[in-house]
Amino acid sequence: MAYDDLPVIDTVAALEEYGVPQPAVRDKVRDHLHDLDRQWISHSPFVVLATSSPDGRCDASPKGDSPGFVKVLDDRTVVVPERAGNKRFDGYHNVLTNPHVGLLFLIPGRGDTLRVNGRARLVSDGPFFDDLVVKGHRPVMALLLEVEEVFYHCAKAFMRSQLWEPESWDPTVMPRHAVIAKELVRQDSPLAELDKYYDVERYKAGLYPTS
Repeated sequence: MAYDDLPVIDTVAALEEYGVPQPAVRDKVRDHLHDLDRQWISHSPFVVLATSSPDGRCDASPKGDSPGFVKVLDDRTVVVPERAGNKRFDGYHNVLTNPHVGLLFLIPGRGDTLRVNGRARLVSDGPFFDDLVVKGHRPVMALLLEVEEVFYHCAKAFMRSQLWEPESWDPTVMPRHAVIAKELVRQDSPLAELDKYYDVERYKAGLYPTS
């Protein structure tokens, strides 16, 4: 490859030449949830689940629902319900062979985020499943996470990206998803058919299947 001769940072010492965290930053990691963490999770409608397979293949899957859809069972356990999706289960395949996962909790408008890392397993039922029902939909499974690390991440990435500033938004910079799908994976499907398939209202109707 054309990039094989680039200078590589491949040791801790080389990396630390660019700086080391202040003690307050270095030591901010906790091993259990504080009441403030519980509050944050109860107000978060969106979380990213990060996983990897034993051979290093990574996945970052978005999970979203009404604020508080991720439930805190105790100060060392949280549960993420699985809602109706495309059934690829990329992250869950990773969990089956490597239980170490990371969760990134967002609150719209906030630049800081809450990070929770730990060991996960997939469960198909439990006494808390009744608390996961939304609009009649009971999840068929959930990700149960044993908390090992908890800490807050600063707002600089969101400030630089202006992610929450509406004047920076322009969804028209890319073609609609039907056009992307036809170009990349569904070349034989008529565009009009794909527009119907990816119609927002059709998607909304299938968010919470009850059977």
